Amino acid sequence: MRVAIGGFGAIGAKLAKRLDEGIEGLQLVAVSARNQERVRAAITSFRSPPAVLALAALALDADVVVECAPAAVFREIAEPAIRAGRIFMPSSVGQLLVHADLIELAKATRARILVPTGALLGLDAVRAAAEGTIRSVRMVTRKPPAGLDGAPYLVENAISLAGLKAPLKVFDGTARDGAKGFPANVNVAAALSLAGIGPDRTHLEIWADPTVSRNTHFIEVEGDEARFSMTIENVPSAENPRTGMLTPLSVIAALRALTSTLKVGS
Repeated sequence: MRVAIGGFGAIGAKLAKRLDEGIEGLQLVAVSARNQERVRAAITSFRSPPAVLALAALALDADVVVECAPAAVFREIAEPAIRAGRIFMPSSVGQLLVHADLIELAKATRARILVPTGALLGLDAVRAAAEGTIRSVRMVTRKPPAGLDGAPYLVENAISLAGLKAPLKVFDGTARDGAKGFPANVNVAAALSLAGIGPDRTHLEIWADPTVSRNTHFIEVEGDEARFSMTIENVPSAENPRTGMLTPLSVIAALRALTSTLKVGS
C-alpha cells in the first residue's frame, strides 16, 4: 500500500523514517509540510526519498493518507483524501468533531477513516462495551503546563499558566467542547468519545499540573456489561510537549495492521 504523510513534525518525521526503513506491505510515496525545504533536506538520507508535495496533492498517488499536521490545516489534508476514496488516518482526531461533515462525505465516496489508538489505551474495551450499553464515560487529563500553553480556550478565557505551582483545573465539560478549546491536546478524548458514547456525553476534565512530568490520562467507563477504569502516563515528545512519544508508534502500529496477516485486537 502506498502511504502519504501530511506534516513532518514530531509524529510525521518519525513515521516517515520508520516507513523508509521498511514495513512489509507499505511504501512511503509522498510527504508534505509547511517548510518544504526542511523536509527535502531531512529526506536526503532516506533509502527511497518520497516526493514532496502540496497538502492537497497527497491523495493523488497514495492509498493511505496520514494526517500529522497542525489542526489549522486538517481539512486541507483530509478532504482531498476522502473525496478520492482513500484510507484517511488522522492524528488530529479532535478535528473530526469539528469537521463532522467529512464522515458523511466518506460514506458517499467509500473512503475509510481509520483512527489510531494514539496516546490512549483500552479503546478495544470501550468499543466492545459500546455494542452493549454504556451509561457514562469520564476522562481526566493532566499535563505539564508547557503541554497546554497557548491553547485557544486558555487564551480566550485569559487563563495564565505562568509560574503555576499547584495543579489547576482549566477545563470541565464535554469532549466536543474540549476539542474546540484544546485542538492540540485532547485528541485522546476525541478518540475515546468516538469509540464510546459520543462527544456530547463524554465528560472531560483538563488539568495543568506542574507536579507531573508525563501526559497522564485517567478514564472511567460505566456500562451494563462492564465497569472499568484505566490510567496511562505518556512521555511528552522532546520536539513537541503537546504530543506523547507513544503517538507516532500508535500510527505505525495502525498502518502495519492494514497489511499484516495477523491482527490482534478489534
